[in-house]
Amino acid sequence: MSTIAHLKSPIDYFIEMRTYLIAFTSLLFLLAIVHRNSGAQPFSSDKKLIEPGSATNLLVIDLTKAYQTIHSFGASDCWTAKFAGNWKDEKKKNAIADLLFSTEKLADGSPKGIGLSLWRFNIGAGSAEQGPASGIPDDYRREECFLGADASYNWRKQRGAQWFAGAAKKRGVKYLLAFTNSPPVRFTKNGFSYGLSDNNFNCKEDKYAAFASFLVAVCKHFNATNIPFDYISPVNEPQWKWGERPAQEGTGATNEQTARLIKILGPKLQAAGLTTRITAGEAARVNFLTDSNALIGNQLNDFFNPASSHYIGAVPNTAPVMSYHSYFSTCPDSVLLATRSAVNEKRKQVDPRIQLWQSEFGVLGDICGNLNGGPRNTDIRYGLYVAKVIHTDLVVAGVSSFQWWLAINPYNYSDGLVYINAPDGSIHPGKSKEDGMVSSSKQLWCMGNYSRFIRPGMQRISAAFSGPADCLVSAYKNVGSSELVMVVANNSAIRQQLQLQFSPGVNSKSLDSYTTDATQDMQHAVVSASDVVVAPMSVTTFVTKYKK
Repeated sequence: MSTIAHLKSPIDYFIEMRTYLIAFTSLLFLLAIVHRNSGAQPFSSDKKLIEPGSATNLLVIDLTKAYQTIHSFGASDCWTAKFAGNWKDEKKKNAIADLLFSTEKLADGSPKGIGLSLWRFNIGAGSAEQGPASGIPDDYRREECFLGADASYNWRKQRGAQWFAGAAKKRGVKYLLAFTNSPPVRFTKNGFSYGLSDNNFNCKEDKYAAFASFLVAVCKHFNATNIPFDYISPVNEPQWKWGERPAQEGTGATNEQTARLIKILGPKLQAAGLTTRITAGEAARVNFLTDSNALIGNQLNDFFNPASSHYIGAVPNTAPVMSYHSYFSTCPDSVLLATRSAVNEKRKQVDPRIQLWQSEFGVLGDICGNLNGGPRNTDIRYGLYVAKVIHTDLVVAGVSSFQWWLAINPYNYSDGLVYINAPDGSIHPGKSKEDGMVSSSKQLWCMGNYSRFIRPGMQRISAAFSGPADCLVSAYKNVGSSELVMVVANNSAIRQQLQLQFSPGVNSKSLDSYTTDATQDMQHAVVSASDVVVAPMSVTTFVTKYKK
């Protein structure tokens, strides 16, 4: 589970990635052209907010040309829900939940929150019960386990996380996904929730079935409550050697070990009468789905090619989903484009029915000298960077789900959506456990320009844009409601005037717009369809109706 980048030696990863991807340089020109024609141009996020003029550009929306169907936009409860969910101040807890989950609108028509449609619930392995002896120094990163040392289950554990899962369902979040970073410590080889010094799965050879039974028991319990789990993700970021620097729950796993666990878990879920579906992958970097590493890479082929000995496509209760994490592959733009293009092409080769999910992302490490994970930054440059990655994952990789990592962040770091400070306003995680001050970020609102309006079941459609390379446009339609959504991330230093052209025609003479920039958070306005302007350094969503 990727958290703050410096805990995972990002310098080594950046060097490796840049070396690995130097071969893509010659493809940049071609990829940029392809990317531009799909409305997915690269751009940088280090421009100053100036407005010398405006430009008029043609935007052609072809509603007859559809791509992937959107599944969801989500975020994870790690690491702070365990504490914030137990705050006594219900108003503050609900304020956090509203920012993340609400689809309600304020009096002026602006959204109250970003309307996530998926929530990730971390099933703990028991490091919290071990305390400092767990080897994990930060107690935010220790998790309780429902399974006790005496083999009994205690469903009062993880109360704070359960509160947020309930708050998500209460506000209409469609999907809950449970994920694990490690088997319960009573099943691990080293007696801890952090992995070994190699890529092997930290689970005793005779405890795979017991671990699977534990996951089934958790799903069975919660599926009988008001927070049922639609999905279960049993292995996370298996490519890292989690024992080298213990900082959180986590374990490596080879492809063979992951497949072995899933082949045990699937039939057990089916036998229990559960509809919870397994999602595989959670690759630590996007290229692990496509590279030639036979042990921990090439996961698309290994898991979904019927000729592979690790094929899981026929395992009961297994969703046709492969997920990856977008860390360490977002800059420079040549890397961002090449990796996403490669994974989409690989998916089509292996099985075009497979959905790609981007299941973890946050602002981590050094972003090519332009941005950085630390210290905490929440301004519009960071929001625009988030929008660029979301856009590219949607348009170039063709993901059907985009999921964030730290939904609630107490740290002096930039990988959160909602932030909590200590009651005195200081950034101090230790003082934020029982109470705190709640604030939003441009990361939150710029993601909301996508998540709040692109709802489950909508289809991405063609959006051909004649404008500059640093203005990204994508479009989506809801077949049932005839709603049309266009999202424009304008990193340009000037206003962009849009001349809209639809095929077939659109009746509406006006559009609802929702703008996030340096001073606005999805601010609502009604604009004329013949006078559509996008502010500089902003993300704006336009919503209207179309003819069926």
